[in-house]
Order: sequence, then C-alpha cells, then structure tokens
Amino acid sequence: IHDPVTTTDELIPSGETSSYRSNPLGLAEFTLSRKDPAYVGRAKEIQAAEKARVAGEDIFAALPEVEEVFNTINGTFNVSPQETQIGSTIFAVKPGDGSAREQAASCQKVLGGWANIANEYATKRYRSNLINWGMLPFVMDEDYDFDVDDYVFIPGVAQAIRNKDEIIKAYVVNKDMKELSLKLGDLTDDERDIILAGCLINYYKTH
Repeated sequence: IHDPVTTTDELIPSGETSSYRSNPLGLAEFTLSRKDPAYVGRAKEIQAAEKARVAGEDIFAALPEVEEVFNTINGTFNVSPQETQIGSTIFAVKPGDGSAREQAASCQKVLGGWANIANEYATKRYRSNLINWGMLPFVMDEDYDFDVDDYVFIPGVAQAIRNKDEIIKAYVVNKDMKELSLKLGDLTDDERDIILAGCLINYYKTH
C-alpha cells in the first residue's frame, strides 16, 4: 500500500463489521476489504501452506508455488521447508493511523500474518498491537517497490530478535535474491519475549 498514510479503518473497516466483534474468524473476512478485496483469499492460500507444515503434511501440495520459492532460496541457503514458518505480510508506507482498536492487527494474525513492513508506523498503539499479536513490526529505510506476489525470506529471525540485532537481513525472492535491510526499532525485553512466545497470551502463560 503506497498511500502516504493507511488508517486502521482501511485495515479493518468499522460500521458493517461491528456485529462480528466476538467472532474473530468472521471479522477477519473484512480485512483490507476497502483497499484490496483479494487480500483475504491470498492470505488464506499462504496460511494453508503453514497449516500443512505444522501438521507434517506436504507443503507443496497445499501451495505449489512455494516449491519454486524454496528452490531459489536453497540456491544460496540450506533451509528445510518443514522448519521454515510461512506467513503473509503487509507493506504500507505509514500504517495504523486513527482508531486504536486491536482488530486492525488481530485480523491479520487470524489470517496467518507474521509481520508488517513499513517505512514508519503512524501510531505507537498500532505497532504495540502488532507485537501483542506476535507479529514483527518491521521498518525499512530504503524505497523498495514490492509486488503483491513477492516472497520475503528472513533467515534466523528468532535469533536476531534474541541478539537484539539492529539490522536484520532479508531477501525478496523472485528469480534471484534481492537483499533488504529490515529493522525492528526499539523493543523492550518484554516485547521481544512476547514476539518470540507468539503473542501476549502465550507470554502470560510462561510468566
């Protein structure tokens, strides 16, 4: 999304969705509906691959296109598809303006979202909501024009979070591997633990 600012109401609209507030799966069907009506379907396709991975099933049968993605990645790295989490992400220039409602982040996670990439976040609350739902709030300084179907490979991201690395190397996977430099900004130790635990609820289970 290349708009100067993306509001939380664009990420998950209010009004007609109010009756779904106690139904996370139903509410998630409206994610980005005003900006990109095809988003939910694409996110579910990616989520099917992750569900297959977790279940020990054939990832490539669930989503055939990722086989070529892993072939490209393994031209440079040596990674196992079964040991690599697969999720969707949103790029927006400056997301999260407006209402502080957490559904703008939770609906992304319900659909299998693992991260957002932005030049900056419009509000601290939206960024915190991403963290509380176990999503990585990446920022990037460079101006990269993502395509909707791009895959971004981020090797060793969990260890990078533990190490408090300022720069996290990522790669846009097309026919080659375009290197990107991502940042997570200032994270407290608790925020790092929440992300590594998967979400705030999981964090509370262990603390």
